[in-house]
Amino acid sequence: MFKKSLTPEQALQKLKQYCGYQERSHSEVVDKLYSLGVWKNEHDAILSSLIEQGYLNEERFAIAFAGGKYRIKQWGRVKIKYELKQKKVSDYCIKKALAQIDEEEYLATLKKITEQKYAALKSEQYMVRKKKTFDYLMGRGFEPGLITAALASITEKKEG
Repeated sequence: MFKKSLTPEQALQKLKQYCGYQERSHSEVVDKLYSLGVWKNEHDAILSSLIEQGYLNEERFAIAFAGGKYRIKQWGRVKIKYELKQKKVSDYCIKKALAQIDEEEYLATLKKITEQKYAALKSEQYMVRKKKTFDYLMGRGFEPGLITAALASITEKKEG
C-alpha cells in the first residue's frame, strides 16, 4: 500500500486551508506534511512560504491557544504551558501567551472553580474535602501556592 505523495504546490494549497481554518503550531503543520506524504526535503520551503504569507505564526498560535484553553476549559497556567511545550512552541512565545491572561481575572476564575469543587464535596470530611479540591485544581493546571491561598480564603469563610 504505497501512498501517493502530493506535489509541493498541492501540499501548500492544502496547508493554507488547514491553517486558515484555525491557528496551528509549527509541529502540527509538520505532522500534517508527513500525513500528506510530502518529502522531508520539501518541508522547509513549504513552511517558510506559509510563514511569509501569514498562514503560520507561532506567537499568534500560542496566544490563541492559551486564551482559548483558559477561557473555555478554564485551565491554569501550568497546564497551558505544558501543552504548548508538547506542541514544541518556543519559550518566548509561551511567556508572551501566558502574559495575555489577566491576573485579576485568573485569580477570580481560580476562586470560582475552588468554591464550586469544594461545595460539590460537602459530604466528605474536612481534610479529605480540602485534599480532593487541591488535587482537582492541580490537575486543572493551577499553581500550588495560588490553590492554597484560594482554599484558605474559602475555608476561613466557612469556619467563621
